[in-house]
Amino acid sequence: MLERLNQEVKLRTLVVRIFPSQQSCLRLVRALAVEIHENWLEATRYLNMDHLREHKKESLRALAA
Repeated sequence: MLERLNQEVKLRTLVVRIFPSQQSCLRLVRALAVEIHENWLEATRYLNMDHLREHKKESLRALAA
């Protein structure tokens, strides 16, 4: 994941080339990190965690009984 972020930063900085200040470069990196984070949250999951939660609840109920 970190390598992907580094690759995106490299691609975007090649397009911009010159940043007027250090803050503008940091702003670009933050925006990319937020974008990648949002994409990761919305991405299709390979494991459905709802099934795991239900299994844990059933296991706890069985232990309590």
